[in-house]
Amino acid sequence: MKLVDEAEITVTAGNGGNGCVGFRREKYIPLGGPDGGDGGEGGSVWLEANENLNTLVDFRHQKRFQAQRGENGMGRQMYGKAGEPLTIVVPVGTVVINVATDEVIGDLTAHGQRVLVARGGRGGLGNMHFKSSVTRAPRKATPGEEGEERLLRLELKLLADVGLLGFPNAGKSTLVRAVSAATPKVADYPFTTLYPNLGVVSTEPHRSFVIADIPGLIEGAAEGAGLGALFLRHIQRTRLLLHLVEIQPLDGSDAVDQVRAIERELGRFDAGLLDKPRWLLINKADLLPEADARAEAERIVAALGWEQPWFLVSGLAHAGTREVMLKVQSFLDRLAEEAAEAADAEGP
Repeated sequence: MKLVDEAEITVTAGNGGNGCVGFRREKYIPLGGPDGGDGGEGGSVWLEANENLNTLVDFRHQKRFQAQRGENGMGRQMYGKAGEPLTIVVPVGTVVINVATDEVIGDLTAHGQRVLVARGGRGGLGNMHFKSSVTRAPRKATPGEEGEERLLRLELKLLADVGLLGFPNAGKSTLVRAVSAATPKVADYPFTTLYPNLGVVSTEPHRSFVIADIPGLIEGAAEGAGLGALFLRHIQRTRLLLHLVEIQPLDGSDAVDQVRAIERELGRFDAGLLDKPRWLLINKADLLPEADARAEAERIVAALGWEQPWFLVSGLAHAGTREVMLKVQSFLDRLAEEAAEAADAEGP
């Protein structure tokens, strides 16, 4: 279940420093000759893949990046200091495209992989390079070259971290709208969601995850009924499932029966899905008074014998959704830490 997340950025490498026109001036050494040094090279711009990032959401706010300029050359044949290169960190799986030519500059598929996207300008030559038998005291130096500037399009194929389970009209699309910038179509009829919608949930700077709103499941989805079978082939890749259920289903059925029906479909398709972390979100709490909603939620949880985390929320009213997303982020961060510790324990 992938999505191409896109961003456009402008990268500018540093200009080279100018060459220096200088002459040796020391006591007892008349006519010391030219000694102007070269300018330093401008800093280049690199992109580096990092497995700790999984979205391009940060590039919505910062779109221009510029490397440092090289310093000018100086007398006594002193070269200018080169500009510091600039490294921009992007998620693993980012494809880098030159917008002007539509050329793919790089495809960063591994942690730590780097690609040069804008080369710094070369430094200018000092006048010591122009001395000859004819020209003993040249007053000529060259300016530094300009660094490259490129408009880049970054494309990232995202894998959803969190998948939403539930019957049609359970409120999955509304929840995605509430917690991310995604704008899936929302209406009061079955199968509003015809195609998967993925939203990037940003909990704080440089911390985010991808949530998938998928066509609702119905009875027989494991055998291909409805649209949800398309989702069943992919939710094995998600790290956490959020199981949404209406606190009072519109069709008059019981929320407990709906949860059990979804569980049966998961088991028929792949019994291992029932072992995946799955949190229960009892949605549309705004339909009942607060005390009644809490009592009904507790009844549902008790009837299910639910042992994993559960939450009472309202996607429409944005009630409780922020708290759930923060807990999801903490859960995903903990999984990443455990994976890193396991990798370190295994060694090279």
